[in-house]
Amino acid sequence: MTVPARVSQQNPRALTPLAESIARLQTGSEIRFGTPTPAQDWTICSDLLAEPSRFDLWRKDLAEWMVEQYGESDDRATAGYIMGWYLHQPGYLAGLLFHTARRVPTLKPSDLAFRINTEGRPHPDGIALMCDEFACLPDDPASNHPAATVVASESALAAILRARYAAHAAQFVASFGQVVRFGRRTLWAAATDMLEYGPWAAGRLFGDENAGVTDAAMILPEKLEPFVSASTLHFTEEGWKRKRNSCCFHYVLPNAEPCTACPRTCN
Repeated sequence: MTVPARVSQQNPRALTPLAESIARLQTGSEIRFGTPTPAQDWTICSDLLAEPSRFDLWRKDLAEWMVEQYGESDDRATAGYIMGWYLHQPGYLAGLLFHTARRVPTLKPSDLAFRINTEGRPHPDGIALMCDEFACLPDDPASNHPAATVVASESALAAILRARYAAHAAQFVASFGQVVRFGRRTLWAAATDMLEYGPWAAGRLFGDENAGVTDAAMILPEKLEPFVSASTLHFTEEGWKRKRNSCCFHYVLPNAEPCTACPRTCN
């Protein structure tokens, strides 16, 4: 049974459960709750998606950095980098909160913002969640909070995460697809990779990689539309590995080493 969330209008973000969950995340990068300030340093995801030409400006800054680093840039690489960077934001945040707190935020583009590094490579170096609504399990200590939506099981919670991420990714695919030459399959392959990566990275970061792998398998138990595969994580002599579905095209840059498990250069 699902209980709809009703968020109080009286200072709804004061000491909310999601704010507390995020405050406990020690990840080495900035993750914050609430509307970020100063606002001009942050990009709300819905604003960016509503104006796809802003991706071109971001790619221009990235191309300039690539020229400094590699002597030239490449359109495929600027598109590939930004595709992964953007999708990493909702995927990583969702994976972290699912793994550490069994809570799933809304993930709506209007509820997420990120900050782009202004010194050197222009990658996102901070993410902000601006809505306190969340889904959780019945035994969550905050299950009676007005911002909570309670679901019956971990698999149901994983399904909510997958659906909310897919809704955000679909808006990205529609927007970014207008300004790059990538097809839908390439864009959804990247979305699949970042959905799998989030819980796996959370497990490694918080000391239980096996649990992170289990979470990824719960979120992507099989090939479910619009994603292009189930979780590909598998154990090898070198530890847990995955078969990536997408490519950032880093390998096309002069004298650049391919990424580990690059799907275009590795067997």
